[in-house]
Amino acid sequence: MENITLERFNEVIEGLEKGQIRVAEKIDGEWKVNAWVKEVILAGFRLGAIKDMSEGQFSFFDKETFPVRKFSQADGVRIVPGGSSIRRGAYLAPGSIVMPPAYVNVGAYVGEGTMVDSHVTIGSCAQVGKHIHISASTQIGGVLEPAGAMPTIIEDGAFIGGNCGIYEGTIVQEGAVIASGVIITSSTAVFDATTGEFIRRNADGRIVIPRGAVVVSGSKPIVRDGKPLASGVHLYCPVIVKYRDEKTSGSVRLEDLLR
Repeated sequence: MENITLERFNEVIEGLEKGQIRVAEKIDGEWKVNAWVKEVILAGFRLGAIKDMSEGQFSFFDKETFPVRKFSQADGVRIVPGGSSIRRGAYLAPGSIVMPPAYVNVGAYVGEGTMVDSHVTIGSCAQVGKHIHISASTQIGGVLEPAGAMPTIIEDGAFIGGNCGIYEGTIVQEGAVIASGVIITSSTAVFDATTGEFIRRNADGRIVIPRGAVVVSGSKPIVRDGKPLASGVHLYCPVIVKYRDEKTSGSVRLEDLLR
């Protein structure tokens, strides 16, 4: 790990805010984590002292290296009034929209035309692509440590319903639809009803929701010795019920007027 100075930290944070540097990038069809960027972000906590950042009637005390990010009209980001907070080191592309209240943490990347709805949190280093709707009260988990761990990734054109939780480096591929209330972690068993098989974790231990999959909440029976328990108790299990078609696309398409 390099000896990270405050000057180097500020340089990398500025690059993150401009979208010139990313925590993770898709190269030749595969997501690669830039561990050195995470190491610089982590160094910021060591380099900064706690500072009074209070404004008006609200009291805030945080590391001076991680204040709330400031935007200008030239950034082209629509941040609706009502209590949202974007931390320093996060990137929001022109045309993205943040509804109140929402929170976007350091190292996160939010692509062009993406809607971050009310009560949404986007965790540290999460990578959210273009033209995505993240519906109200959903959490996109942060993965800052360890530095080499892949962050949670939502690819272009996906739709995430309300009250969802996507955590622990899960990858939701392009155009997938996650219905309201679905929770996915690296240990979640996801069943593909179109194939009759469970989705297995990839070589890196992550769950990857396939391109265009439509995922809803479901359950599976607890099985012992090849038979369901007599109690009838089931475990939570997201289910891929189909793959995206024109009917699905029509039901999740955002009105242009919202943008």
